[in-house]
Amino acid sequence: MTQYLILFALVFGVNLLPAFGPPTAAILVLYGLNSDLPLVGLVPVAAVAAASGRYVLAHGFRHFAKLVSEKTRANLAAARAAFERRKHSGIAALALFALSPLPSAQLFGAVGLTGVRILPFTLAFFAGRLVSYTFYAGSAGLVAEHTSLGDVFRDSLTSPLGIALQVVMLGMLVALMKVDWTKRFGPAERD
Repeated sequence: MTQYLILFALVFGVNLLPAFGPPTAAILVLYGLNSDLPLVGLVPVAAVAAASGRYVLAHGFRHFAKLVSEKTRANLAAARAAFERRKHSGIAALALFALSPLPSAQLFGAVGLTGVRILPFTLAFFAGRLVSYTFYAGSAGLVAEHTSLGDVFRDSLTSPLGIALQVVMLGMLVALMKVDWTKRFGPAERD
């Protein structure tokens, strides 16, 4: 039970990071190689911890959104209204988001900033992570045959492509707040 609690805390903590955290998949590979935890327990615990961490992260961004200027809040509300008007686009975005290999922290940041409902994104993320984590944890033995775990962690944190992707995603998050969405989509309707 202690191993599950440590796994949960580690994955939860990593998923609270807004950028530059090690991928949860690497943590799962580590646990798959160095523990006797069965895959049927390892994957759901990691998926719940990751989804919980991202949910809390999105709520943190939601609180941060209250501190920005009124103009920025109006722009973010217009972005949310545009997203919510395009239901088909939203469903496609959720499907892509659920299985995407892209960093998810910034996507949850955008969800939190815009005020889009967090729970559907969290549930899509959880479902996608159940699939991807099963794959990663199940293939831990193959990874061990071809590389060391230290290499996996180091590469995940120092890869130029990985760093560039994190920086681009952070830039997109900043741009989300700077674009005049009210000009592009019109003002959000007040409730």
